[in-house]
Amino acid sequence: MKAEALYRKLLSELQARLAGKSLISSTSQGNMIYLAGLAVGGAWLAERLAKDLALPQFGVINVAFHRDDYAEKGLSAMRSASSMPTHLPFEVNGAHIILIDDVLSTGRTVRAALNELFDFGRPAQVELMVLADRGKRELPIAADFAAEFIDLPEQQILALEKDATGHFHFHIEERSAVVSTGTKS
Repeated sequence: MKAEALYRKLLSELQARLAGKSLISSTSQGNMIYLAGLAVGGAWLAERLAKDLALPQFGVINVAFHRDDYAEKGLSAMRSASSMPTHLPFEVNGAHIILIDDVLSTGRTVRAALNELFDFGRPAQVELMVLADRGKRELPIAADFAAEFIDLPEQQILALEKDATGHFHFHIEERSAVVSTGTKS
């Protein structure tokens, strides 16, 4: 599975959705569409999508403080929140926001992202777009668009990496035996 090819599918889908819609308009908040990437992989994707779509801005959502496994994550959650904090450079109330993430699995990270997003206001609509959907939902959350559906053994983690040129690659890691099942994305 090639992350760059999946990125191009995501970009193409976004271009099709945004065709004819106002990306930024000072007159009609309801027509505005904003990208917000989930830290870290989703934020990398949102940044590159914003650049490739010539959007003037994108948001970042850090879910560290809304995770249901926050107590287990401890200091790593704090480091994550300080290294890539939530930043939404647009008015959330009434906006159409497309959440971008790298891998969707249980739905718990997306639930945390929605909680964080609603701390900033009440959007008119929220969509979810991901590079890879692993299935295995624990919550009733589904992507509006997934570039690819994949099947990996439960003990493997699919991690997005970005190289020095800004290109994406997937890396498969083995899940630690001490990590509980509630920590998946």
